Amino acid sequence: MNLHDAIEIAYATDTGRVRQHNEDSTALNNAIGLAVLADGMGGYRAGEVASAIATMTIYQEVRDALGILVPGQIDHATGYRYESLVVRDAVSLANERIYRDARDHTEYEGMGTTAVVTLFYDNRVTVAHVGDSRGYRWRERRLEQLTSDHTVVQEYLNSGLYTPEQARASANKNLVTRALGIAAEVEADLSEYKVLPQDVYMLCSDGLTDLVDDQRIAAAFENIGDDLSETAKELVTLANNQGGIDNISIVLARVKQSFATPSSWQTKLADWFTKH
Repeated sequence: MNLHDAIEIAYATDTGRVRQHNEDSTALNNAIGLAVLADGMGGYRAGEVASAIATMTIYQEVRDALGILVPGQIDHATGYRYESLVVRDAVSLANERIYRDARDHTEYEGMGTTAVVTLFYDNRVTVAHVGDSRGYRWRERRLEQLTSDHTVVQEYLNSGLYTPEQARASANKNLVTRALGIAAEVEADLSEYKVLPQDVYMLCSDGLTDLVDDQRIAAAFENIGDDLSETAKELVTLANNQGGIDNISIVLARVKQSFATPSSWQTKLADWFTKH
């Protein structure tokens, strides 16, 4: 199904006011309902290499797999729809490629990248992520974070060792516990959600969220109009006005209308159990 009329995607990216290079990367295609954002890390420009490998690998693998995928099928072993498994496998392959290139090229040693992905299909969205780039949903004037950072600080929060105030003030909030390219294997967190018309989903690098809290992000969405690009640019400006200490990248995807696909008996059965 071509989602060009159902999903609108816009983005903005900026080097910020401190860094010399932009190591963030995005890959977008509203016709197949795909958005990918990666925030690279590593030696001299190696972060750019890692994030580019991640976005292009995930983009190409998902695009090609969707071309032969029968929609509406559920994997009974995991409970996920096959679209989610396509994203999971694409992230895994991206990790393998980055890890191999870092191992084979001295100048890329230690490079890695975060990744956050949204794939829309059948009035649903799969959100996958590794690292501390985030996914959010704006629905009925409420902003909700859909991902949980893979960071030391988040682990402290989860265990009760940090309060939210301590977490925001921590000097170690960028120490990630999971990233692409650091180990031979990595596991992406996967979530599936039903979507509603006028939902807006945001992917962002930590160059935004380290400097702009959720309350100020929500305030920017309060006045969202027909031009998604302007909202993305406004969020970049907010981060730069707070110092712009890192690269800043924003992807916004708005659901314009229903895009349900004909249901298989498996999908109908799964939905019945969900409702009952």
